[in-house]
Amino acid sequence: MAGRNMSRRGLLAGGAVAAGGLAATGGYLTGRGTAAGVPEANAAEQPRTVPFHGAHQAGVVTPPQTYGVFVAFDLRQGTTRESLGRLMRLLTDDARRLAEGRAGLADAQPELADLPARLTVTFGFGPGMFEKVGLAHQRPLADLPEFENDRLEERWSGGDLLVQLCGEDAVTLAHALRLIVKDARDFATVRWVQRGFRRSPQSQPPGETQRNLMGQLDGTVQPDDPDKAVWIPGRPAWLKGGTLMVLRRIRMDLEKWDAADEAAKEFSIGRKLADGAPLTGGRETDDPDFAAKDVAGFPVIDDNAHIRLARVEDPALRMLRRAYNYEEDITEDGVVDSGLLFISYQADLARQFTPVQQRLAGSDLLNEWITTTGSAVFALPPGCTETGWIGQTLLS
Repeated sequence: MAGRNMSRRGLLAGGAVAAGGLAATGGYLTGRGTAAGVPEANAAEQPRTVPFHGAHQAGVVTPPQTYGVFVAFDLRQGTTRESLGRLMRLLTDDARRLAEGRAGLADAQPELADLPARLTVTFGFGPGMFEKVGLAHQRPLADLPEFENDRLEERWSGGDLLVQLCGEDAVTLAHALRLIVKDARDFATVRWVQRGFRRSPQSQPPGETQRNLMGQLDGTVQPDDPDKAVWIPGRPAWLKGGTLMVLRRIRMDLEKWDAADEAAKEFSIGRKLADGAPLTGGRETDDPDFAAKDVAGFPVIDDNAHIRLARVEDPALRMLRRAYNYEEDITEDGVVDSGLLFISYQADLARQFTPVQQRLAGSDLLNEWITTTGSAVFALPPGCTETGWIGQTLLS
């Protein structure tokens, strides 16, 4: 391919990004947690590629893939707006190639790019980046406050630049991650890497709500319209068509959870474990009846049950969630470090994320078993055309 002969040095110097790609399409998660635009069919019928170009970045409303890798970078001292722009040109070019099943620039293992496996590569800017490159006046977000039950660790928090990689194949994802990290090393150092997984299309039909490692159906209620809830309409102007992302690392005390009986678990959540139905309903998608009382006159769904505190009545204010499980070290005694990478996308943190998190932090019954150990926020720029690059609206 002609693109493979294009020099990495030339792109770093500010050369034009090679053209190529497909028109933007893609489904989004609806109010019932179903992936619109994705057929209820087996995995063999799923497309091999997700379009890279368009008004919005892929990997947000894209139906979630089996694997997710999230890597945050800190910019090296002396990085300028211009040099960050060169980095984003390079990253964009490699991301579009990999998403299309083509080798990246200076790709030492080009054969590993042949199977894109629905790879998406999504970029975001952290609050500290704007100050470092002289764009503090354009910063659209700040670090989240530390909430009541947070026990944040530096190794899982913050970051100037985010790259989110999601796909159906672990080898493809590992290859993409290595290429992206190599691209960035002259400009930034790796702050943290977090890896997650979900059930694959081979084991669970696309569109069905998945279970987290506590056994709960997770992500039942999603926004109906991403144009209202997810995408930023135009302020600041450079972020029009982009979104704001929160990534929270939530450790689950599964040993303690195992010791609780089913009634206690369901009481804490406000839903039945077997099918995800609210305690006042018969199906997962039934609206909970928060006014219902039991024979003793107490609320069927407790005032501090998770689904009551997390409830957002206005669909336009709901967060779009894209959760991945994680499982790390196992101690000598057989205790596993397990939990959830909670990812949300929203147009307005102050109106959509923060009020819900404040309620949950204060009195959520699930806090008995979960602890947030990492927190980061990023502004995800809009998508780009076949000849453009991610971040161009801010950095050009």
